[in-house]
Amino acid sequence: MALGGNPVFNGKNFRTAARGGNPAGQGATALAGQSAMSTTQMEDLYNQPSAGPSQTGRMTFDDVIVKTVLSIGVVLVGAAVPAFLLPGLVMPLMIVGMVGGLVLGLVNAFKREPVPGLILAYAFLQGLFVGGLTMVLEAQFPNIALQALVGTLTVFAITLALFKSGKVRASPKGMKIFMIAILGYAAFSLINLGLMLFGVSQDPWGMRGASIPGTDIPFGLVIGIFAIGLAAFSLVIDFTSISEGVRNGAPQKYSWTAAFGLTVTLIWLYVEFIRLIAIMRGSE
Repeated sequence: MALGGNPVFNGKNFRTAARGGNPAGQGATALAGQSAMSTTQMEDLYNQPSAGPSQTGRMTFDDVIVKTVLSIGVVLVGAAVPAFLLPGLVMPLMIVGMVGGLVLGLVNAFKREPVPGLILAYAFLQGLFVGGLTMVLEAQFPNIALQALVGTLTVFAITLALFKSGKVRASPKGMKIFMIAILGYAAFSLINLGLMLFGVSQDPWGMRGASIPGTDIPFGLVIGIFAIGLAAFSLVIDFTSISEGVRNGAPQKYSWTAAFGLTVTLIWLYVEFIRLIAIMRGSE
């Protein structure tokens, strides 16, 4: 079989070494030199370590971490705009971020392949929303942002530790329960938003601000804890998907999808925490 059929011998190094001998390639010395060079190259090739996932274009945990950090960094940049650069436009920027983030969130969720630009644009718009919300609540409840951040990081760390220990996993049965619960929560949130927009509820938190009958406990406290539980399980789903993607050798580009999923969940978790804390402190 001709050597040209083997891709190893079609590499630049081999061609360069081969040209180092007799141009005609007919002398015994030239043939011996070529043979020695190719033998040395083959030994070097076999002695090299096996290519890792990053060299073969496969997703790695490092890829996911880097892209998630980048995405969260863009969220923080977006949050700085209403909080520090344009404080007079907090509410308009907050609305733009909320609506734009919702639209791009749905676009990214339903795209067959990830588009980094759209994912980072989503992160920036959500940053506008989170920054505006934080600024409004921080003015009423000092240090609430720090409290919400600590709560978010604590839940993230505990969930990750439980997942790594194997104590929690996203089982098929758990996924079914989660889907039912998340649909119910989404329906409640939409109804509550509609009541607030149309002036049916005068409370700034809508039905969340109402007390449970016969008690002084805000309904939003129960809903908030329930939502944080959903967000925590969503993290478990994210971790499970990432682990399976790395184990099954998913293409490297899907590390953006993993980063998008983690960004969505972390923003959701932070918003639930800051809203829950605001309701609790407002009822004191």
